[in-house]
Amino acid sequence: MAVPTPGDDVFQQLKQPMDPKVIEQQERELNERAHVQYERAQRRQAEIIGANSTKPVTISSVRMVGAPNTRTEFLERIFHPILSHNRDTTYTLKEALAEIGGAVDKLDRLDIFHRPISTYIDTPDQTDPSSTPTDHAVFISARERGRYTIKTGTEAGSSEGSAYLNVVLRNIFGGAESLNANASLGTRTRSAYSANFDTPVLANPDLRWQVGGLASSTLKTWASHEEVLRGGSTRFLWRTSPGSQHDFAYTGMWRQVTGLAEKASPSIRADAGDSFKSSLSHTWTNDTRDIPMMPSRGYLLKTMTEIAGLGPLKGDVAFGKFELESQGAVPIPIPGIRGDSGISLTAGLRGGLLYPLTLNGQPAPSQSRVNDRFQLGGPTDVRGFRLSGLGPREGQDALGGDVYAAGGASLLFPIPRMGKDTPLRFQTFINAGRLLALKDTREDKEQAMSSGDVSSSFKQTVDELSNGLPSTAAGFGLVYAHPAARFEVNFSLPLVMRKGEEGRKGLSFGVGLSFL
Repeated sequence: MAVPTPGDDVFQQLKQPMDPKVIEQQERELNERAHVQYERAQRRQAEIIGANSTKPVTISSVRMVGAPNTRTEFLERIFHPILSHNRDTTYTLKEALAEIGGAVDKLDRLDIFHRPISTYIDTPDQTDPSSTPTDHAVFISARERGRYTIKTGTEAGSSEGSAYLNVVLRNIFGGAESLNANASLGTRTRSAYSANFDTPVLANPDLRWQVGGLASSTLKTWASHEEVLRGGSTRFLWRTSPGSQHDFAYTGMWRQVTGLAEKASPSIRADAGDSFKSSLSHTWTNDTRDIPMMPSRGYLLKTMTEIAGLGPLKGDVAFGKFELESQGAVPIPIPGIRGDSGISLTAGLRGGLLYPLTLNGQPAPSQSRVNDRFQLGGPTDVRGFRLSGLGPREGQDALGGDVYAAGGASLLFPIPRMGKDTPLRFQTFINAGRLLALKDTREDKEQAMSSGDVSSSFKQTVDELSNGLPSTAAGFGLVYAHPAARFEVNFSLPLVMRKGEEGRKGLSFGVGLSFL
């Protein structure tokens, strides 16, 4: 009989499968050692910086590695201001590191480089007679993102399915410019084609200029027509602080109300045909939410103001439009659970006003059109009601309104056994809203409303918002927060509903970026 040698035992042990628990324990120990080493290195770096934080330094040069497609002049706008010979005062080490970090952060927010962008600081060759003992050279190492991205796919939402193509061209001229082109075909949005060119102004990622065009055709079955849009816009985006942004825009849009259904109401037929909207708008957004698609803390405050057809704007529609949107989220602590419980309360309010103005050369304000009025109701705003199911109606058509207010609250819970770190939640909600058209209380309604009549009617309509309970619904469902959109499946029950409005009891499916 052969006696097994020690080498045979080793090979036998290698052939045997490893215990998963042993592997997990080894991985945990490796991760712990790596974490300890990283923390030790971070502490050592902090000690060195702390001990030399007031040491005077000069930044003699900045070199960028890994940006072959980005213009040198563009990079100079970012890094030249931090060079010492461009400053009147000297740096301390702490100040120099802060300036370098700020410049690298600008580079990162241009969205043309992969993360992370590495920074190295070294002293130049001391044998160089042009160098000084305080000189430091900065090296930036980065890797550019691909010059283009092409995406195709299908989407399914509330009462709509579509197929799309998206093409993004990056860093087109070497200055972080981008061109975003989209094409889609669907059941409700029959076709939509858009292109948008974006570029930073003076290499500043916080100040951007955009110009774009749009051509679309959308079936609006809730108002018995098809809307065709052709036009363009230009805008300046100004980011004043993290989460806060101003958007100044001009839009010129040719609109056509066409493809009327056989049973289209007289009001929809009266708005049929062409119109041209020429408007200036301003949108301010202040968003501190941790996860905008499903926040657990933070708040959103957003205002939208639009002026159309006034003075030199021309066009054949004239109005002033204002909307306010707010949302807040707070985590709910649970006794006995340390840290974040994963339960959160989210509440939001929205409101809007549409005020008719007088076109140049016209004796009286122009009445609002179905293209411009607010619509309310559906799975992404007031759940428990059909799409555009709230507000004035004529026959089967939703006419929209000039004044609205809506609010809601949701309580979100982690799914048992799935944990609080997953993007899936169970929710219970209650939401409500009212949508009103301008009240015309004149005896002679055949004549056009004067500016005084519009002002009086507007005040009465706003007062009417608080007259009686708003249309209300409650329910529960599941929420999934994908990075691209939020998905909801809810069971809803209308609790308060006015005559003519269309509630929806039962299951509904919603997809969108903004929910009440």
